[in-house]
Amino acid sequence: MIGVIDTDGECAEWAFPAEPGAVRTARHAVRGALHDWGLEAVGDVTVLLVSELVTNSLRYASGPIGVRLERRNPAADSSAAGPALLVEVSDPLPDPPRERVADHDDEGGRGLHLVAVSSQRWGTRHGKSGKTVWFELALPGE
Repeated sequence: MIGVIDTDGECAEWAFPAEPGAVRTARHAVRGALHDWGLEAVGDVTVLLVSELVTNSLRYASGPIGVRLERRNPAADSSAAGPALLVEVSDPLPDPPRERVADHDDEGGRGLHLVAVSSQRWGTRHGKSGKTVWFELALPGE
């Protein structure tokens, strides 16, 4: 069961169970929200990075996985360089993920590297119960 926490205005948030179908369901929810906001231009990269982070959460955590999107406007947020999409993926595991260099024949280990090279900023933070990995994408043409 997917818990839709909030999908009003410039923020959308969901909670997904730590089950194999969570990655596909998260991709679908994120793509739908971006479509509703007219942000198809960043849809593919956003969905790819969310897929990687949700997959990491599934691999290492056993609790619910949170996904949150926030459309940021620099007029309202003076810390932002320009219009941006903030994406957060949370899980109950407190250990921060580690970026590593994958060998050419490795089947995994590239998720955080993809986040690092595809986003304008990214990071992790501890929460009350677990951690959040976040990234920010510039919104073109706004």
